[in-house]
Amino acid sequence: MNDLHTPKTKKTDSVYKIIELTGTSKTCIEDAVDKAIKRAHKTVKHLSWFQVIETRGRIDKGKVTLWQVTLKVGFNVEDS
Repeated sequence: MNDLHTPKTKKTDSVYKIIELTGTSKTCIEDAVDKAIKRAHKTVKHLSWFQVIETRGRIDKGKVTLWQVTLKVGFNVEDS
């Protein structure tokens, strides 16, 4: 069984830092997740995995108008 927190390399003593991100989308949950990860990728190296921890939305006149998804995102901490 492949653990999502285990890197694809053979190195098994990795250390991960976890941050929380919140992405939004007018279309769907997946788009909100994708936007958050794409934005973090611009400034955070070695993004490795994510976990959706909360999903919210806005309703206007009986229709979903906004999705908001909060994620925990892990990235590998480089060796010095």
